[in-house]
Amino acid sequence: MRMRTRNFYGISAFIGLQLILVLVISLAAFGQSEKEKLQKTKRQLEDEIRYTNDLLEKTKQSKQVSVEKLKLLNQRIRTREALIATINKELSQIDMNIQVENVELDRMSKQLKALKDDYARMVYNAYRTMNGRNKLMFIFSAKDFNQAWQRIRYYQQYSAYRRRQAERIENTTEVIHSQRKDMEDKKQEKLALFETQQKEKVKLDLEKQEKAKTVRELSSKEKQLMATLRTKQQAAERLQYEIEKLISNEIRASEERMRKTGVSEKKSTGHIVSGPATYEMTPREKELSSSFALNRGRLPWPCDKGFISGTFGEHPHPVLERVKVKNNGVDITTEPNSQVKAVFNGRVSKVMSFPNLNNVVIVRHGEYLTVYSNLDVVSVKEGQEVTTRQAIGKIHYNTDEQKTELHFEIWKGKLIQNPESWLAGR
Repeated sequence: MRMRTRNFYGISAFIGLQLILVLVISLAAFGQSEKEKLQKTKRQLEDEIRYTNDLLEKTKQSKQVSVEKLKLLNQRIRTREALIATINKELSQIDMNIQVENVELDRMSKQLKALKDDYARMVYNAYRTMNGRNKLMFIFSAKDFNQAWQRIRYYQQYSAYRRRQAERIENTTEVIHSQRKDMEDKKQEKLALFETQQKEKVKLDLEKQEKAKTVRELSSKEKQLMATLRTKQQAAERLQYEIEKLISNEIRASEERMRKTGVSEKKSTGHIVSGPATYEMTPREKELSSSFALNRGRLPWPCDKGFISGTFGEHPHPVLERVKVKNNGVDITTEPNSQVKAVFNGRVSKVMSFPNLNNVVIVRHGEYLTVYSNLDVVSVKEGQEVTTRQAIGKIHYNTDEQKTELHFEIWKGKLIQNPESWLAGR
């Protein structure tokens, strides 16, 4: 009976140890996966900060403080804050892992003590009752051969059980040692990460001070900023007018095309709803339009590198108080000599040129239009078919402000879209 009880407790202890090991391994695997994601995010943010620093270095070549510099400073601050937030998540994850491992280590230490106590009792009982003489007397006092054989088997099982207990004690001891080492490593990692976090906070404070200084310098140039803003708004209004005129002309052309092909009635599907008129699409255009819509949130960026320095919609001017800025698309700041690329298959509807916007390329994708403004060089022509990621020109470099900025818009009929909701994340 005593042997069975020991077996029961021994088996329970072994199963408990295995469950603990499975739990620890599962938590470690999950923690490792989260850690890798956070480290990947951190590397990306660090790359973005380096990229922004490179662009900021170029603005220093300009003798005048510009709104472009302020945009870059804002971007660097946002990225730095995101980096600090990511480090905070890493620290929280390490703390959580240390807490979990502390709990498991405590349980395993108790389990090890129970195994050692049970083993000590076995050794003591074996010493008292299972010396060589008592063992032989116990076997030879059996009533028959079968009982003697059962008693021999009992001693064999008892010896095997003792060996297994010794192995479990050794294995548990090794696991505890490994856990303690892992915890120590995590504490060192936490310490290094905390030091990095503090350094990033110092950099962030300095960047905010630089931003405040830049805002003060720009505030003293209010008249110049207002003049620049009016010029840009006029250019944006001219572009919007030309796009709407292009859409109206294409609607009339599509209606004429349909009339000539014998289609006199408008169907419930296959057109752009644009006020009183609709753009009639061919079967190929319908397919292209549907495919474009299905790629919402997954369209490639129109340039390989860069960040959104001007967001969609109406928002306060970064310097001028009580002044709103309206943006029909997004502005993407990138590096000099950057190529602009089509975000989807389509046909070039128009190539135009405006003051303050330089060259503009408009590409039709069924009922959708994508607009690429502020190009120096255009490498496509009207009516040309383009494919996704095909280069269509080079972005203009502003030598006065030392900036390279693409203005990008998306239209659905005469409805202006927010490009950020269409472009893939970076």
